[in-house]
Amino acid sequence: MTPQRTLVLVAHPDLESSRITAHLTAAIMDLEHVTVHDLSAAHPDRRFDTAREQELLRGHDTIVWQFPWHWYSVPGVLKEWMDQVLTYGFAYGAGGDALHGKRLQLVLSTGGPESSYAPAGHNRFTMEELLRPLDATAHLCGLEMAQPLILHSAPRVDADELGRHAARYRELLAPASVAAR
Repeated sequence: MTPQRTLVLVAHPDLESSRITAHLTAAIMDLEHVTVHDLSAAHPDRRFDTAREQELLRGHDTIVWQFPWHWYSVPGVLKEWMDQVLTYGFAYGAGGDALHGKRLQLVLSTGGPESSYAPAGHNRFTMEELLRPLDATAHLCGLEMAQPLILHSAPRVDADELGRHAARYRELLAPASVAAR
């Protein structure tokens, strides 16, 4: 049996200046079955080589979108990637079944505490509700949406908590857990 391959699309406008996203990326770089693709570094002009990006998707079983939560959505670089790469005839529509049966895993961080993502909280909606557009995107593309891995209050987590979260992320991407899904 061929081992599961995971593509991690890191979507941060400036990974070098990031504390959380950079740490999480470094924590998984040595996993043999994982390909890490920093969208901003690979495409600073945000012009994506659609054919190359689509080949990367075809060659992997699990797709991870790793990003900080920006204004109730994904960072601009990931949205632009989605607009340019998830095209009709490839990801959806007539003949657009290239991603069917693959898994989409969201790994994100928020600035606010988990309690702020509730009907009575500061943001008025749960993360599940706010993530519905991404769930709808996964559904349209035939991707199985996994339970997201979320780090809340990212600016305030200490090194120990960040280390524990990074360990959970590594475990999530470990070949045994990927194969068991």
